[in-house]
Amino acid sequence: MLPPERRSRPSWTATCACAVTCDDGDVPHTLTPAEAWTALREGNDRFVRGEMAHPSQSIERRSELSAEQHPFAVLFGCSDSRVAAEIIFDQGLGDLFVVRTAGHVLDTTVIGSIEYGVSVLGAPLVVVLGHDSCGAVAAATAALTDGQVPAGFVRAVVDRVIPSIVGLVSSGQDVSTIEAAALGHEHVRHTVTMLQGYSVSLAEAVAEGRCAIIGLEYTLADGKVQVAEVVGQV
Repeated sequence: MLPPERRSRPSWTATCACAVTCDDGDVPHTLTPAEAWTALREGNDRFVRGEMAHPSQSIERRSELSAEQHPFAVLFGCSDSRVAAEIIFDQGLGDLFVVRTAGHVLDTTVIGSIEYGVSVLGAPLVVVLGHDSCGAVAAATAALTDGQVPAGFVRAVVDRVIPSIVGLVSSGQDVSTIEAAALGHEHVRHTVTMLQGYSVSLAEAVAEGRCAIIGLEYTLADGKVQVAEVVGQV
C-alpha cells in the first residue's frame, strides 16, 4: 500500500532539457504544460479522423534518441491493449514517457517513475489516462457488490481501485445502481488527486507552473479523449 505521507523530492541529477524538436519539426520538447496538452489534443484529433502523421519514427529520429531523451509528457495509463498511448495521441519515439498498470493503479514505483519523467527528464505534463469498459473498475464493483474477489495478485489491482469508488457509495447507495461510466470517471479523478497528494516534487512542480496534471477518459469506440480532472494550468 502507499505510505500515508507524501513522497519526498527525488535526489537524481537532472540533465538539461534542451530545445530538441521531432524529426518533422512538429513538437518542440521545451514546452509549457498548455503547449504539451495542445500537442496531445491535436494528435488525438488526427487519430480520431484517421489522418495520423506518425511523427518521430524516422531513422534520423532513432539515431538522435540514442544519446538522450526529452519527452514532452508523462503518460500514466491503463495497461489495456486497446489504449496504446503513442497511437491514440499520434506520437512517436521519444515523445512520451509512458507508465502503465492495470486499472492505472498507483504504487510507490509508479509514482517514482512519474517523478523521474518530470524531475529528471523535464516533462511539463502528466496525463492520467482511463477508459470505458475498464476491467479493473468492473472487478472492484463486483468486489463491493457481492464480495467477488479475484485470485492471486490480481486482487492487489482491485484493492487499489476500490478506494476510488467507495466515496460514491459512502452514503449507502448501492454501487450496482451507479453507471460504470460514473465509476470510471471517479477513478480517474481520484488517481489525479492521489498522485498530487503523495508526491511532493509533483505538487511543487504544479505550484511553480512547471508542470500540470490532467486526467483524461478515452472512449474505445470512437477514439476520443475527454478531460475529467485538471491540476495546474493547461
